[in-house]
Amino acid sequence: METENKEAVKPEEKPIAVGDIVALNAVLIGTSGIIQKVDGEGRVRRRLFDMGLTPGAEVFLRKKAPLGDPIEVTLRGYELTLRKDEAQFVQLKVTDVPEVKEKDEDKEEDAQ
Repeated sequence: METENKEAVKPEEKPIAVGDIVALNAVLIGTSGIIQKVDGEGRVRRRLFDMGLTPGAEVFLRKKAPLGDPIEVTLRGYELTLRKDEAQFVQLKVTDVPEVKEKDEDKEEDAQ
């Protein structure tokens, strides 16, 4: 009897695809999506709503700081900077993902 050695895929290692619902702080730069829901309680949730992060709004992740915090998104025609701990409460349905180049492709382009 053979046993397969399958490694568990960590959530951050699984590529995000169009149609997935993920937290805003988990997406890559260049990802677009539509807000599905905003979690959190009390002041935090109210603050997110006041900033325009409401269900149905389109969001585009523009930038991430070198260590990943804060992040900058384009929302309703303006740029908004959020901390990762705030962005984790925003659930996003992904509508577009950036193209990720393979390392081998980068080497081939550099060689030409």
